[in-house]
Amino acid sequence: MPIIVNLDVMMAKRKMSLNELSEKVELTLSNLSILKTGKAKAVRFSTLVAICKALDCQPGDILEYVEDKKITNR
Repeated sequence: MPIIVNLDVMMAKRKMSLNELSEKVELTLSNLSILKTGKAKAVRFSTLVAICKALDCQPGDILEYVEDKKITNR
């Protein structure tokens, strides 16, 4: 998939645990974990807004487009 989720990077930069983020954005740990690991097929804008608000970041800090060729080289 050409979209890379860098949620774990932003959480580390903000020194925030998955539990803490889960409470702040009112998402279950399992749903947040699916997003964090890049296994989510979609993300609601309301969820993205809540995460950006909690982590004080922009959507581009969390989501990154990478061409398919570059993904296989990672």
